[in-house]
Amino acid sequence: MHFKLFNRSLAALSVCLCVSTTSWCEAVDFERDIQPVFAEHCLHCHGEDEQESSLRLDRRANMLTGGDSGIATIVPGKPEKSLLVDVINHVNEDMAMPPDANKLPEQDIATLTRWIDEGAIWPGQMEDVAKVESDHWAFQKVTRPPVPKVDDSKNPIDAFLRYKLHQNGLDFSRRADARSLIRRASIVLTGLAPTPEETSQFLSDYDADSNAAYADLVERLLASPHFGERWAQHWLDVIRWAETNGSEANLYRKNAWFYRDYVVRSFNDDVPYDQFLREQIAGDTLGVGEATGFLVAGPHVPAATVGREPAAIRQARADRMDEIMQTVGVSIMGVTIGCARCHNHKFDPVTQHDYYALQAVFAAVDRADQAYDPDPQVHQQRRELLRRQFELENERRAFDAEIQRLAGDELKSLDQKISQLESSTQGNERPEFGWHSGIEPRDSAVKWVQVDLGRTVKLDRVAIVGCHDTFNNIGARFGFPVRFRVELSDDATFGGESRVLLDRTNADVPNPGVEPQVISADGAAGRYVRVTATRLSPRQNDFIFALGELQAFDEQGSNVALNAAVTSLDSIEAPVRWARKNLTDGYHYGMGRSDEAKQQLATMRRERESLVANALVPERRARRAKVEAELTDIDARLKQLPAPSLVYSAATQFKPQGNFKPTGGEPREIRLLRRGNVVMPDEVVEPGSLAAMPTLADHFELSGDGNEGERRAALANWLTDVRNPLTWRTIVNRVWLYHFGRGLVDTPNDFGRMGQMPTHPELLDWMAVEFRDGEQSLKQLHRLICNSATYRQSSADRDECSSVDADNRWLWRMNRRRLDAESIRDAVLLVSGSLDTKMYGPGFQDFVIEKPEHSPH
Repeated sequence: MHFKLFNRSLAALSVCLCVSTTSWCEAVDFERDIQPVFAEHCLHCHGEDEQESSLRLDRRANMLTGGDSGIATIVPGKPEKSLLVDVINHVNEDMAMPPDANKLPEQDIATLTRWIDEGAIWPGQMEDVAKVESDHWAFQKVTRPPVPKVDDSKNPIDAFLRYKLHQNGLDFSRRADARSLIRRASIVLTGLAPTPEETSQFLSDYDADSNAAYADLVERLLASPHFGERWAQHWLDVIRWAETNGSEANLYRKNAWFYRDYVVRSFNDDVPYDQFLREQIAGDTLGVGEATGFLVAGPHVPAATVGREPAAIRQARADRMDEIMQTVGVSIMGVTIGCARCHNHKFDPVTQHDYYALQAVFAAVDRADQAYDPDPQVHQQRRELLRRQFELENERRAFDAEIQRLAGDELKSLDQKISQLESSTQGNERPEFGWHSGIEPRDSAVKWVQVDLGRTVKLDRVAIVGCHDTFNNIGARFGFPVRFRVELSDDATFGGESRVLLDRTNADVPNPGVEPQVISADGAAGRYVRVTATRLSPRQNDFIFALGELQAFDEQGSNVALNAAVTSLDSIEAPVRWARKNLTDGYHYGMGRSDEAKQQLATMRRERESLVANALVPERRARRAKVEAELTDIDARLKQLPAPSLVYSAATQFKPQGNFKPTGGEPREIRLLRRGNVVMPDEVVEPGSLAAMPTLADHFELSGDGNEGERRAALANWLTDVRNPLTWRTIVNRVWLYHFGRGLVDTPNDFGRMGQMPTHPELLDWMAVEFRDGEQSLKQLHRLICNSATYRQSSADRDECSSVDADNRWLWRMNRRRLDAESIRDAVLLVSGSLDTKMYGPGFQDFVIEKPEHSPH
C-alpha cells in the first residue's frame, strides 16, 4: 500500500516539476504525443475490435467510465486518481500494463501523466462525457400507442393481440367452457378453487347470460378478501419475504408478519400503486411504519453472528445493504442493480456510482423491531405528540447551547458532577467495597492501579470514586490518595508516550468521600487508564491506597471501563469486600440514599438553577419554563397511550442490542467501494438514482441537512414519477405474468439487455400508460385482463396454430398452467372441510403447529 501511494505521488510530482520548473515545456498534444503510444502498446487489446476487461482506450468517454473495475481510467486534471497512471507505473503487478517486462518507457509514462494533468485534451471527443448508454428499449419514455382497429375487438388487449395474430394468419381460439372459466378466474384471483355450490350457481347464471354472469364473477372475486391474500403472496415472493432471516441459523423474525398483513390489506383496499410504493420506501415518514418491511424482506446475516472483526462487520453491513438494493431494483424496476456493486454493469446502463448513490438513500436504515401502533388513531396521536416533542426538544437544545455559552466551563463541570452523583445512587448496597493496595508503613510509597479498556478509545471523561468501608463503621473517605495523578496511554507499562489527564501530586487533595471525581479527557485516546498515588491515605499506624470504582466514558457517553481487566502494583485480595475486579464492576456505594448525598445533590441542583437563571434574560427564562412545562405534559400524555407493538421493518430508532445501535436517522457516509471491497473505499457518494433515464434526473434536490427520511421520500417520488418508464412497465408485466403464466416480457426481473424483448411492446406500453394515467388501480388492471377475450380462450391445442407458433407467444390460445404448491395445499384442506380462512396474525413455526389448518400464507 505504501509503495502504491509513493508511485502515485512520484508520478504527480514529475508533472509538477515539468510544469513549474520548465516553463518552456509545450502542452501535450494528443495526436502527436498520446495517440502513437496507445496505438503501439494498448489498442490491440483495448481498441475497437477487442476490449479486455471491457476497457477501451480509443474513446475518451469509455476512459472516463472505466472497464470492469468500475474505476475511471482517467480523471482529467487528477492523475493521482486515474487508474491509467497506476497500471502503467506497475503499482499492482496483477494490473500492470503493458504486462510482464514490457513496461512503457519513463518518458511515455511522464507524457501520459502530464496529458491527464492538463485535462486529457482529445480533439474531436471533448464533448463526450462519462455517461452510460440509455438507448435500450426499457429505459425509453413510455408513450400510449394507438389501439389497432380490429373487427369485434372491444377490449384494447384483444385488439393488440388479434392484430399481430392476423398478421401471421392466425386468430383466437374458441371461448373456454363455463366450468373452466370459473375455475380459472377463482384460482388466479383468490388462490382457491370454486366450491360445488359456487360452480352450480355460476353455470346456471352463465346459461342465462354468459357475459353478465362472467362479469359478475370477476367482480365477486375481486371483492373477496382472499384476493388480497393471493396477490400478496405473489408480491412477497417477488421481494423474497420470509419470517426467517435465511442464514444457516435461520432465526425467526417474529414481528415480520405485520408487513405481510399490510400488503394483504393494501391489495384488498386497492391502494393506488404509487401510494403503495411510497409507503414501502418511506412509510415511517407517512404514518405507515409497517410498510417499510418491504426494505428488509430479503435474507441477511444477523449481526450477532458476524463477530467483532471490523472488516467482517463492514462486509456484513454491505451485504445487508445489497439486499435492499436488489429488492428495490428487481421488484420495482426490473433491473439487476446488484451487478454494479463491484464494477459498472456489463450489459445494462447502470454504473457503480449509480449503485452506491442508491445505497446512500438508505444509509441510515437498519433491520430491527421498532414500535408500531396498530390503531391508526393512536398512531396519529403518538405521531403528533412526538412531532411536537421533537420541536420542543430542539428549542430546549438551543436554550442549553445558549446557556452553555454564557455560563461556560463552570456549568459543564457542575453537570458532570451531578450526573456522576446521580448515577452512583442507582446501585444497591453490596458487600463489595472496591480495590485495596498493599499496606505500607510510609505515606511516600508509590502505588498504582490501571484498567485495560481492551482497545484504544477516545474518552470524554474519567471518574474515580472513593470507598465506603462499613467494616468497624469506618464509612466514607477510606483510602482515597492524598496526592495522585491520572494518565492515559496505549502502553501497558506507561514507559512510552502517555497523556496526563489530571496531576495532583504537588499539593494535598481534600478527601472527597464518595463524591465522584470527574476528570475531563477532551477526546484523548488510549487503551490503559492508570491512577498513581504518590502520597497514600493514612490509617492509625500505616498507609494505604483504595478506590471504590473507576469509570471511563467514551464520546457517546458509554462507560467503556465496565468489567474491564484491572492490574496493579499490588493489592489485597479479600473477596468479596476487596478485589481488583470490584474496581470496574459498575457498583460503588449508593450514598445517594444517605442524608449527606441528598444534601449534596440538592445543593448542586440549586447552584445549577442559579447559574442557568443568571445566564438568561427574564423573557428567555420565561419561555424556557414554558418549554419545560409542555415537555412534561407531552411525556405524561405519551405514557397514557397504549403500549405500541413491535414490527420488523426498516428502522432508524430501536432498542440497542450490544454494539448494534440505531443511527437515530443520521445517514452513514457511503463511499464507492473499489471492486465492491469494503477495505477499498473510494470517494464519498451522495444519494441519487440511475443516470440512464433520458427523461429523469439522477440526483435529488434535498434540503441542507439531507435527512434520511427526505432521501427515501425523494427516491419514492423518483420511482413513481410518471416519466419513469421502468416502474410502470414492470408492474403491468408482473400482473400479466400471473394471469397467463408468462409475461409479455418473459424475464420479469430483468428488463435489461440480458432479458427478453417484449413479444407485444405496443400492448405493454399501452397498458403501462393506461395504468399509470388512470387511478393506478390494480383491481381495474385485473378487471381489464380478466374480461378480455384473450383471457377467456380455451387452452385446447390447434394444429394449424401450433405449427406456426408452437410456443404460443402470440396467445392464440390460453396457456395451460400448473397449480402452485400453496393452491394445492389449500384445495386439499378446502375439499376436506378443514381450511381455516381466518385472516391476518402471526404465522406458525415448523414443528410447533398447534392448529395446522390455520397457517396464514
